[in-house]
Amino acid sequence: HFFLLCSTFWFYKIYVSTRSMASKTPVGFIGLGNMGSPMAKNLLKNGYPVIATDVFPQSCKELQDTGAQVVDSPADVAEKADRIITMLPSSPNVIEVYTGPNGILKKVKKGTLLIDSSTIDPAVSREMAVAAEKKGAVFMDAPVSGGVGAASMAKLTFMVGGVVEEYNAAKELLTCMGANVIYCGQVGTGQAAKICNNMLLAIGMIGTAETMNLGIRLGLDPKLLAKILNMSSGRCWSSDTYNPVPGVMEGVPSANNYQGGFGTTLMAKDLGLAQNTATNTKTPVPLGSLAHQIYRVMCSRGYANKDFSSVFQFLREEDGQ
Repeated sequence: HFFLLCSTFWFYKIYVSTRSMASKTPVGFIGLGNMGSPMAKNLLKNGYPVIATDVFPQSCKELQDTGAQVVDSPADVAEKADRIITMLPSSPNVIEVYTGPNGILKKVKKGTLLIDSSTIDPAVSREMAVAAEKKGAVFMDAPVSGGVGAASMAKLTFMVGGVVEEYNAAKELLTCMGANVIYCGQVGTGQAAKICNNMLLAIGMIGTAETMNLGIRLGLDPKLLAKILNMSSGRCWSSDTYNPVPGVMEGVPSANNYQGGFGTTLMAKDLGLAQNTATNTKTPVPLGSLAHQIYRVMCSRGYANKDFSSVFQFLREEDGQ
């Protein structure tokens, strides 16, 4: 009986591991920047073979060293994988990677699942979905919130838009890279949720920076002021998790001369997307518009590559401090 029990156990173990390995067919990954690279590494950690490409060879080499197969173009990725994730800077990059001469749709296989985690115009997501459908592929938008730290720790939040029948297939991959995966509705709704979140984030960060600057000028210790805000009704993510004042918190960009994190250029881009959609839907966004203007000015004043919390430093310079 003992021998029979052991045999059954080992057969079951081999069967289960074979099944789980069989489901882990290669995943394509295009765009290995600050966010894409840690996301792709988390797929590798979860046992998925990754076939990757990026316009910068150095990004590819780092991922190759951790076990990924690197190819020359998005079309080559599409030839080798029937699940592909893209993480790109902007709408034009997404259009190029999907529909360009060496794009995914040149060699995409029927039934391929395409997941775009870039933050782009919802209208572009819808265009890509139509183009993919013509090739027999399925496109979903799945932009992320959480930043580079969350990407490294697989704690991102994914906002997913697309046909509900494909949601579980997308979720299987996204849960390897994030703590929260939320279905938002049809293609483009994931982008809509992300754009709305980042508009509020920008407004909140500017408000926190203004408040901290005023308090400091009134003689308050910045750590004390942050503590009071965070136990009062003014508390927000920018004050309690990502404070923009150097010396108030450790492990955030303000503690490292605003290096890393979420760049001012990217925030200006996202606010531009919010502005476009607000114009198209005739939605009043006075604070969103002002935030867009502030971040655009910052880009022209040497803050483009600094974290968006550097708005505190920008305001200090503006008031002559």
